[in-house]
Amino acid sequence: MEELNIKVKGMHCEGCEKRIKNALEDIKGVKEVEADYKKGIVTVGAKSKIDDKTLEDTIEDLGFEVEDIKRK
Repeated sequence: MEELNIKVKGMHCEGCEKRIKNALEDIKGVKEVEADYKKGIVTVGAKSKIDDKTLEDTIEDLGFEVEDIKRK
């Protein structure tokens, strides 16, 4: 399983976490998502390689800004 850490700007509450989590979980190949608005980090566990652009577009379509994506 691949793990990605996404630095997201604009998360202010648990509702923001939930919106991002729900949207990313709908992407094919995503196994699990954890979001932490206090740290501004979203962690994605993927069963297969997922394109960074797909993740970025999904988050930005919700009104948030992706600052960085790092693969572990």
